[in-house]
Amino acid sequence: MVGAAEPEIQPWLRAAGHQTRAVRDAAAALASIDDEPVDLVIVDREPGAGLDAAGVVRALRDDGRLEDAWMLAITVPAKGRMADAALDAGADDYLHRPFTRSELLARARAGLRAAQQRADDALVRAMMVNVPGAIYRSAWHADFAVELISDEIERISGYPPANFIASAQRTILSIIHPADRERVVHAVSVADETEPFSVEYRIVCANGSERWVLDRGQLVRGTGGRLWMDGAIFDITERRAAEQALRQREIEQARTEELRASRTRIVEAADAARRKIERDLHDGAQQRLVTLALEVRMARARLAADPSAADPFLERVGDELGEASAELRELARGIHPAVLTERGLAPAIAALATRAPVPVEVLEVPQERLPPATETTAYFTVSEALTNVVKYARATHATVSLAREGESVAIEVRDDGVGGARASTGSGLSGLADRVGAQEGTLSVTSPPGEGTLVRAVLPLDGVS
Repeated sequence: MVGAAEPEIQPWLRAAGHQTRAVRDAAAALASIDDEPVDLVIVDREPGAGLDAAGVVRALRDDGRLEDAWMLAITVPAKGRMADAALDAGADDYLHRPFTRSELLARARAGLRAAQQRADDALVRAMMVNVPGAIYRSAWHADFAVELISDEIERISGYPPANFIASAQRTILSIIHPADRERVVHAVSVADETEPFSVEYRIVCANGSERWVLDRGQLVRGTGGRLWMDGAIFDITERRAAEQALRQREIEQARTEELRASRTRIVEAADAARRKIERDLHDGAQQRLVTLALEVRMARARLAADPSAADPFLERVGDELGEASAELRELARGIHPAVLTERGLAPAIAALATRAPVPVEVLEVPQERLPPATETTAYFTVSEALTNVVKYARATHATVSLAREGESVAIEVRDDGVGGARASTGSGLSGLADRVGAQEGTLSVTSPPGEGTLVRAVLPLDGVS
């Protein structure tokens, strides 16, 4: 209380639960502001020849510490200009003399509520200026019209706040990327009004670029079916880019690990193949040739003793040599078929189909020569796939197709077997995937149970005209 206010005012206010202070003039009021916070100032004229009520209000309003305080000026009704002068000086309300206790307390309660609202508004303004996001209120009951939005929206979207306020064309929904709009509307529509929601989406900026934002807010329901969405929009484009870069690094790391594992499997498979060749040579052709060497020495001795008896023996040795030669050719075909090197992919695939125990139909094979590494990988893809058909598929028919697809060749081996095949680690198809991957190709296996199997490999044709 500032000035010559009636002495009963303080007891009335204290009885209503308010803490009060009384000072004689504006100077004393300003000197005591820092002692305790002030929400309501009741202003009267100063005693003697001091300032009138308007002058006191003006002196107090000039001090920024009382910016949010509510000022109630006490005036005389016979002098109506005094009330106008007090309001012009910065008073928020006035009370004519004489007044009753109930009138004073009613104005005091209203003033305190207004002071609190003013403080809340100041807080909101400070947040709108300082929070690194665009604070908004959108009227979902009125076609998403924006009732409030902070200046930060211009930095995020490129559109100034004035473009949004009470606009039927420019709303927050209007700048959401069309591909994300339905998802955002659904996320908000199913949100619980008692809990905040959070959704990430893209916006289309004024310059046509796209940015990622995080929208955090809450639905607020009002009377008459009104529904507002109050929230804040934060620019998370850099965070999303960092997350994408991290995911890409993780993918590259996984690919590197898989490539390392694939190379290890290829080396192990090559070692196993060499050991198998060694066993086959030792147990097959080598033993046969050792036996033939012994038989040749026996034939020489028999020829010296009885030439006529050596003919059948030599004929048998010739047959053994023929079988040994055939066995070596078969072994060599498993390492690298001569027909592939000499005549190309089409005759080599035809030979695979002919030797297969299951009927195999070759639908299409390029007649032109392909790069040697591509031909070799394609050949062994078909060979391994047909081997799996014979071993596991219980199929009655299989087809083979090799076709040019732009700068690649697609290899497909399909059967009508039991399905259920998988390129799991340790299987022949897993080794085949490694071989295809070494050529920068891709391998897929489609094998639903009971519906047969399709093995498809795509190999690049770098340098092929």
